[in-house]
Amino acid sequence: MAKFEITTRKNGEFQFNLKAGNGQVILTSEGYTTKANCINGIESVKKNSPEDSRYEKKDSSNGKYYFNLKATNGQVIGTSQMYESTSGRENGITSVKANGPIAEISDLTE
Repeated sequence: MAKFEITTRKNGEFQFNLKAGNGQVILTSEGYTTKANCINGIESVKKNSPEDSRYEKKDSSNGKYYFNLKATNGQVIGTSQMYESTSGRENGITSVKANGPIAEISDLTE
């Protein structure tokens, strides 16, 4: 089962990872100063992940591929891992679209 895992960074900020059913991280958030804001970020992923137009496909300087998931206001709400190929990136997007809306929240900070 897919899940959002909320964790705490070394600097005290909260972040979430969206994990597919196989345990692979398919989307990582920025840092949030409060857990409430982190949960709002998760809700934004749930809302925006089904929409093709919310995905920004990017190429890194080292020749790998990744994507950002953006909210309606254009703010990045999650970034993928690096992929070796564009087809890998497409599979990642497909996985976020399928798992984002239905993933449970697992709070690992408690």
